[in-house]
Amino acid sequence: MKIDRRHYLLSLAVACAVPAGAQADQSEAKGFVEDSSLSVFARNAYFGRDRKGGAHDKAEWGQSFVGKFQSGFTQGQVGVGLDVLGQYALKLDTGRGRNNSGIAFFPVKGYDPETGTNDGSESDIAKAGAAIKFRVSNTVLTYGDQLPALPVVHYDPTRLLPETFTGTSVKSDEIKDLHLDFGRFTRDSGKNASGRDSVRLKSISFAGGTYNFTPNLTTALYFSDIEDVARKKYVNVNYVYALDKTQSVVFDFNMYDTRYDGEYTKDGSQKNNIWSMATTYNLGGHSVSVSYQKNTGSRGYDYSIGDGGTIYMANSYFSDFNLEDERSWQLSYQYDFVGLGMPGLVYKTAFVRGDNITTTNATGGREREFYNQVSYTVQSGPAKNLALRLRSSIYRADDAVNGYYSPDMNEVRVFADYPINIF
Repeated sequence: MKIDRRHYLLSLAVACAVPAGAQADQSEAKGFVEDSSLSVFARNAYFGRDRKGGAHDKAEWGQSFVGKFQSGFTQGQVGVGLDVLGQYALKLDTGRGRNNSGIAFFPVKGYDPETGTNDGSESDIAKAGAAIKFRVSNTVLTYGDQLPALPVVHYDPTRLLPETFTGTSVKSDEIKDLHLDFGRFTRDSGKNASGRDSVRLKSISFAGGTYNFTPNLTTALYFSDIEDVARKKYVNVNYVYALDKTQSVVFDFNMYDTRYDGEYTKDGSQKNNIWSMATTYNLGGHSVSVSYQKNTGSRGYDYSIGDGGTIYMANSYFSDFNLEDERSWQLSYQYDFVGLGMPGLVYKTAFVRGDNITTTNATGGREREFYNQVSYTVQSGPAKNLALRLRSSIYRADDAVNGYYSPDMNEVRVFADYPINIF
């Protein structure tokens, strides 16, 4: 969900993650305690899915708290620090049979795959983790529970709790304009899981980085190997062409090339190539975007297969338009009301249409989605930084696709996010 998912990241990153390339030089270390911080990210979220064609409706509502203590680094040539993460989510309401793994707020009990029903969900989730970190110059090595935000291994922040990955990662900014990432994770804890899972993820190794050729031209290249599942390559080129002080055109190209292992597909080694090209015209508070996205290969593009939310694609909202042979077009419009004296208020609407889809039953399938979101962030006062979002998607598909990915449905998501910096 590239466009929308990155918007979600902005709201959660304050409390839960260190942006890539943001670490300072070790020579500037202030001390373990002196440069420490403690924050809590509170989220109240509701998902409701009005599913058509006789399919069971789905809904979940809950409250979560994500607390993070992040120490500074000790002084000296090698700095040492510690990050501690605590997560808790409480179920507020969900009727029996209306919760499911697709929404993934809480783990379900007694799920019957034939009827799609279950015995309800757990009432809460609690979990914690920690990571030790070492810094030399502009390079940081971290071991433990982490929240990676990379195109080939990405924690998903779109539910009540983010998933975490356990292992080793390295971030390096030794060369001007070049940021490098590499590492290996051997376990993960899903969005609605209370423990670490080494069954779903045996291991994922990754490497890559970004390079800023100019202030307006940025590129990225990443690789990953998910053990017994898939090997991925990711490429991004982003260019901003400034027309004047109030106008710009942004070109954003993304591509994944994936080879799936026969053990994962159960049908021999298969491959997929998916790419998208988005062009956005910005004028003051107005943004108009058009994009095209295309899949080729012997299967659709799979993500969250041990690598989290790794779909940095333009045409991704409720549907990711990532099915086999699918091609899709998008037209979207966004307006920032700061120009009308209402800073913090943003509205976005988008329409995406996909066709040429191949399923196990048919070819030439079609799907479409009409998306709307209004968001508001409080700018001052006791509730400063409180972010409210109301999002809706109307999803429809023809008989070849309907039920293959999802039945026709109207979805509503409501979020109230409140980041609290304690110190």
